[in-house]
Amino acid sequence: MLGTINIVYGAFVAMAQTDFKKLVAYSSVAHMGFVLLGLAAMNNNGVSGANLTLFNHGTSSAMLFLLVGVIYDRAHHREIAKFGGLAAHMPVYAGLAFLGIFTSLGLPGLAGFWGEVLALMGAWQHYPVLTALSTIGLIVTAAFFLMTIRKVFLGPAQEKYRDFPDVTAREWTCFAPFGALCIAFGVFLALLLNWLGPSIAQLLTAFKG
Repeated sequence: MLGTINIVYGAFVAMAQTDFKKLVAYSSVAHMGFVLLGLAAMNNNGVSGANLTLFNHGTSSAMLFLLVGVIYDRAHHREIAKFGGLAAHMPVYAGLAFLGIFTSLGLPGLAGFWGEVLALMGAWQHYPVLTALSTIGLIVTAAFFLMTIRKVFLGPAQEKYRDFPDVTAREWTCFAPFGALCIAFGVFLALLLNWLGPSIAQLLTAFKG
C-alpha cells in the first residue's frame, strides 16, 4: 500500500510544482514507489523491476537535475511558466531534455520503461487492486512531464532567451554518459538483467527461507 501511495501522491505533488527542480525531485519520489511495490511482491519480476528502477532512475534523474542546473545557470531562475520556446534557441539542450524526460516517464524502448513494467507485473500477482491503482501515477507522470515540455521548450521563442548558448562541450561530456545509458539499457535490457540476476536470485532464496 505504501508503494501505491508513494506513486500516486508523489505524481500529483509533482504536477502541482511550478519550480522545475522541485518537479524533478517529486517525480523521483513517485518513482521510488515502484521500488517498494516491486519489493513487496518478492518474486523475480517484482524484485528485478525494483532493482532496474533504482539503477535506471539514477541515470535519468541525474540527467534531469543536470538539465535544470544548465538552464538555471543561464536564466537564474527555475520557474516553468517563465520559460517557453527554448527549443528554438537551444535545440541540442531540448533534445537531451526530451531524452531524459521520456526515459523518466517510462517511454517504451528507453531504460525507465522496463523497471516500472516488471515491478507492476510482479506486484499484479499478489496485489492486483493496488497495482491497478498505481497505474494512475503513470498517467499523471506522463501528463506533467508532457505539460513541462510544452511550457518550457515549445511555443513561441522568447526574445530574452535568444542569446542563451546551447550545450557547451563541458556540459555535453556530463550529459553523454547518462544519455547513452538511458538508450543502451532500454534497448539491451539483457545486459543489466544478466548482471543483476544472480544477486536477485540469492535475495529471493534468502527471504523465502
